[in-house]
Amino acid sequence: MSSAKSSTKSGQARRKPGQASASATKRTPEREASERRRAADQAGGKKRVSAQQRLAAERQAAAQAREAAERRRKVMTAFVPVLVVLLVVAAFIVAKALVGSGAKSGKKGTAAAAEVINNISNVPASTFNAVGAGDIKVVPKAVNGPALTSDGKPRVLYVGAEYCPYCAAERWAIAVALSRFGTLHNVGQTNSAPAPEAYPNTSTLAFHGTTLDSPYIAFSPYETATNQVKNGSYTRLDSLTSADEQLFSKYDAPPYVSSNSKGSIPFVLIGGKYLISGASYDAGVLSGKTHAQIAAALKDPNSAISKAVVGTANAITAAICDTTSKKPANVCTSPGVVAAQKKLTSSS
Repeated sequence: MSSAKSSTKSGQARRKPGQASASATKRTPEREASERRRAADQAGGKKRVSAQQRLAAERQAAAQAREAAERRRKVMTAFVPVLVVLLVVAAFIVAKALVGSGAKSGKKGTAAAAEVINNISNVPASTFNAVGAGDIKVVPKAVNGPALTSDGKPRVLYVGAEYCPYCAAERWAIAVALSRFGTLHNVGQTNSAPAPEAYPNTSTLAFHGTTLDSPYIAFSPYETATNQVKNGSYTRLDSLTSADEQLFSKYDAPPYVSSNSKGSIPFVLIGGKYLISGASYDAGVLSGKTHAQIAAALKDPNSAISKAVVGTANAITAAICDTTSKKPANVCTSPGVVAAQKKLTSSS
């Protein structure tokens, strides 16, 4: 009997392998606190690792930024001198294009020779009549603007430059025409600029300081530049008044001239009614001729120079006569002027 009890007690006390006792699985406050401390320590460790990783990443990014900045600094240090050299070269090329474009000084002007002035002022009436419109290529253009006057007389406004070969050609015709209405004073004698200008060294007159004594018309000439080069440009000479500058800007531009001809010289505005922009005849007919030879050829109606210069002078005279009420009558009604007037009318 005693052995059986012993066996029963023994059976009640035996545990299966791996089975915890009730006392072992029981959670006490002390045990929970210990587990919380262990979890907190683990979390804190993770946080410390994470902070260290962020700090390392930030340090690495800062180092990379410093390296990139240093690379840019080295590039700029190498590039800036190259850029400076390129700018200097570009400036030199531009200066070469402007200054070294080939512009050269021409012969300095003098007062016009008495023989030249005499031939200009005394072209025979028979020559004017025989030539008529001659070989004029472009006649004065009717613009019919507000009257341009001075002291109650129609005014002829001229803008040119001494270096200009087309001005060189036009001046001969202008001087011949104006001499039919009065007496020119202080006329100069010069040459257009040398090559590479077109028609280099063309013998011509100069209107700097020129005046016209006339009961019929007034004359306002401007030679805006000489034929002398300084620092790559032709030196300045006459300056237009603000009123004449406005007239030049208005009439030497579209719609009065083509956009390609805007600002062209020579420019002549006759009494606000007629406009000349550019040469009226082929300047080549004067090539290689001296002042004396050109002036002497004017009286010969069969010469190429007379057909060009006197023909243009007749057309300018006809335009002026439209502003003077056909005065003087002996000039304005002459056959040569009448012939040129027909050409003006047909081109209007």
